[in-house]
Amino acid sequence: GYRKGSMATYDKARAIDMPVLVEFIQTTQPKMWQRYQNVYGDKAEKQLYTVFQQNVEANGLVWVLRNGVKDRGMDLRFAYFAPASRLNLDLVERYKGNILTCTRQFAYSADNHNTIDIVLSLNGIPVVALELKNQLTGQSVSNAKRQWMYDRNPKELCFRFNQRFLVYFCVDLYEVAMATELKGENTFFLPFNQGSNGAGNIGDGGNPQPADGSYATAYLWERVLSPDMLLSILQRYISKQEEEKIVLEKGVRKKKKSIKLIVPRYHQLDVVEKVVADTRKTKAGRNYLLQHSAGSGKSNEIAWLTYRLASLHNEEDKEMFQSVFVITDRRVLNRQLQDTILGFDHYEGMIATVTDKDNSSVLRDAINDKKRIIITTLHRFPLIYKELDNHKGKQFAIIVDEAHSSQSGKSAEKLKAALADTDEALREWAEIEGKTEDELVDEMENLSDLLTQGQHKNQYFYAFTATPKPKTLRTFGEWDGEKYNAFHHYSMRQAIDEGFILDVLKYYTTIETSYKVAKTITDNPEFEEPPATKAVKAFHDNHEFVIEQMVALMVEKIREVTLNKIGGKAKAMVVSPSRAHAVRFFLTMKDYCAKKGYKDVKPMVAFSGSVEFGGQEYTEPQLNSTEELKISESALPIYFASDMFNVLIVADKYQTGFDEPLLHTMFVAKRLKGVKAVQTLSRLNRSCRGKVDTYVLDFSNTAESIKDSFQPFYEDTWLGDDIDVNIVYKYLNELKAFHLWSAELEEKVFETYTTTQEMGKLTALYMPVLEDYEALDIEDKFKVRSLLRNFNRFYSYMAQIVRTFDVELYKTYVFTEILYKLIPKTPHEKVDLTGKLALEHNKLTEGFSGSIVLAPTAEDKTLESEKGGSGNAPEEKRDLLGNIIEKINLMYQGNFTEADRVIVETIYDAIQKQGKKLTKQAKNSDVNMFAQNIFPKVFEKIAQECYVQQMDSFAKLFEEPTFYKRVMEEMGRAMYFNLKNE
Repeated sequence: GYRKGSMATYDKARAIDMPVLVEFIQTTQPKMWQRYQNVYGDKAEKQLYTVFQQNVEANGLVWVLRNGVKDRGMDLRFAYFAPASRLNLDLVERYKGNILTCTRQFAYSADNHNTIDIVLSLNGIPVVALELKNQLTGQSVSNAKRQWMYDRNPKELCFRFNQRFLVYFCVDLYEVAMATELKGENTFFLPFNQGSNGAGNIGDGGNPQPADGSYATAYLWERVLSPDMLLSILQRYISKQEEEKIVLEKGVRKKKKSIKLIVPRYHQLDVVEKVVADTRKTKAGRNYLLQHSAGSGKSNEIAWLTYRLASLHNEEDKEMFQSVFVITDRRVLNRQLQDTILGFDHYEGMIATVTDKDNSSVLRDAINDKKRIIITTLHRFPLIYKELDNHKGKQFAIIVDEAHSSQSGKSAEKLKAALADTDEALREWAEIEGKTEDELVDEMENLSDLLTQGQHKNQYFYAFTATPKPKTLRTFGEWDGEKYNAFHHYSMRQAIDEGFILDVLKYYTTIETSYKVAKTITDNPEFEEPPATKAVKAFHDNHEFVIEQMVALMVEKIREVTLNKIGGKAKAMVVSPSRAHAVRFFLTMKDYCAKKGYKDVKPMVAFSGSVEFGGQEYTEPQLNSTEELKISESALPIYFASDMFNVLIVADKYQTGFDEPLLHTMFVAKRLKGVKAVQTLSRLNRSCRGKVDTYVLDFSNTAESIKDSFQPFYEDTWLGDDIDVNIVYKYLNELKAFHLWSAELEEKVFETYTTTQEMGKLTALYMPVLEDYEALDIEDKFKVRSLLRNFNRFYSYMAQIVRTFDVELYKTYVFTEILYKLIPKTPHEKVDLTGKLALEHNKLTEGFSGSIVLAPTAEDKTLESEKGGSGNAPEEKRDLLGNIIEKINLMYQGNFTEADRVIVETIYDAIQKQGKKLTKQAKNSDVNMFAQNIFPKVFEKIAQECYVQQMDSFAKLFEEPTFYKRVMEEMGRAMYFNLKNE
């Protein structure tokens, strides 16, 4: 416990209680102290302070407490922390030798009579200061904050950054706040509350009233400042973090470093401690879903949890994990997360980071070399999962960042396979088959993947996400008898209430577009209605006048709103529907500002690959750079954070994971839905000094649709029913009803695939299947392709949550996975209205303007699990061009837009560039031959290229199949007639 502190022995000038410090060293390091006295004699205590203070000034108090100091070859420790294992009795005894003191009315200064209400010291070194206030006497946390800001001189030794006090608390009857550095009126305080319903539960800020009638803030001293927890915070949690930014000073670019001390907020401390405690007592692997909103400080949570798990011992005092993996789904490693983890104290060789520049063998070697912490991307595992050492008896902790993204896909499947201890699965299978394990091993040389399916007792998953999808909840959530739910919550609602993020829906304006398109030709040709509607809309949205109107509105709003926020440092983001639009927005904005003489709007642009416009090819670095300044893609965030730029125009980049607190305004010119809407708009929600609000101007979405996207993630999300794994057999039976292949062919393919993997032999085996597929009508082709996709996706997902040992089903999966890649996609029509339309007028008017309110609700927020279904081919509906244009003009008096049109156009335009060969093929074949046999191969190739260039946007083509599939279904026929008539 705590000893009562005394001011009698406290040295105000040196801000330390030397008698207590010497007592600690004499007790815990008697031989070293004797040696120290032999060297320095009666000056030993003076020299001890000198070497202590020199190291504190050079490295900070946190470093000194954790590492001690050296003086003439003598190692001196100023604190001992709890050892990872209780088997080290010497360290256990030294840990018990720490002296914690609690001093009331701490008179800290020799220059005045000011006192601090309570000070907690470790071995004579003051580390925690508390000011207590009481609403019954008319004071609260706010008074305590003012006291720290205005009545305490930061130059006093005890208040100097990271030299004595490490955290300053403000406490009243209901709330707690904290700061880690006193900077006068610039002192920055953070709430240190549990949340209105207790930590880990859904609610607002503040604290619950304890059922036993005690103080609402009693948790601070009962849990956080208890001796063991305080020592744990000093040992494991407090971290010094450095940030580097490029700034302009008198026109010269300079790198500016800032250093801050990170102390965990209450929910961060709570989640790590609860997860670690539960893991320690869990003898078989389990999954933890941690639904933490933006503003939760997730990177720090992951870093703290990583180090705790890396040294964790179970209840039998045995080391739990061989390695701890930190997995990000992004193909490029999350640099912020990597830097956060590397920034914490660790020994050399403890951490392996596998970046996008490394060969996959680096990951393989890190695992085989038993590195304690391995930071990598999910996409590395399919390349190395069969090259790893046996994991018999070894356990792994896998921490997943952004777990909603693709933890049900192929890469996640291979991650589990790579780290699986399959002995238990082998025993289970042998029992089912009535054979010995040795007999089964001999038979299953090519079936080893079956053993890696399902959950494994040697794998512990810790999945962080703010926006869980149904598969995320089923894979990582815990079943409470009624639903799958997260293990721990920190909600958007609480984060907003506590001020850690801003409410991006508070000031939201939608823009409604009304326009009229006219036909410029005398003919009235007939087209399929939906593709023609799309073509007319694309004509409008790509019209130079429309883009100029939008950009003019953006620039004027930036000058009216953005540039007057955050002390003139605020920045804006423009979310474009395509890479081509991003380039056009950028060029038009530069041109508009030049014509107007505006020098205060300074845009950058971000997109992948290259874009052709106006006969010229553009890349991101080319557009952002000048002759004097070259800006690479990787350097963009650093330059955007400087005062050199204040507008970032993006196309499928920086819409997730981008953390720039100065972002205040967003212009949305892209249809957003669900998780994508939440992630994109949340780029604005980071808080910083002087930032009190945000602003969104939306050209493409309604207030209702945005509310529908945000509401499920405002508090918590759950999955109400289990996912029926037997759906996979439903898909299989529906596929078999088409009689496209036999069991014998499946066996031949499986044997060829698992022995040679020669694509020539494999594709030859599939030829009869492909011929039978081509003989199907359009409707059946659509159904087969849909069933194959659903069967493959669901089997891959199912294999991660259950183990079936169904050999025949596995062989079918291997067969259909290859088949799906080989069959041509169903052709669709593309309508070309080039030269046939004119824009008569276009008007932008303000629609909704105000706050989109996400109120706490008792409504059912259950996400539905996936249901089986193959879908049907869309019906063809044709109309005259004149009628279609009339309908369009009526429809778009409102605010309906379709941002994804450019992707489809990109495919169509790219196919048109195939040249004479395709034209010749069209002229020498009939429409069915071209559309069913020739065109699909070309379409497949171009679609894949587009997908690689613009992955997220192209994938969305399949999210609204009833609309997009019509376009694709007739594209081959439209292309045929266009080429035939050339």
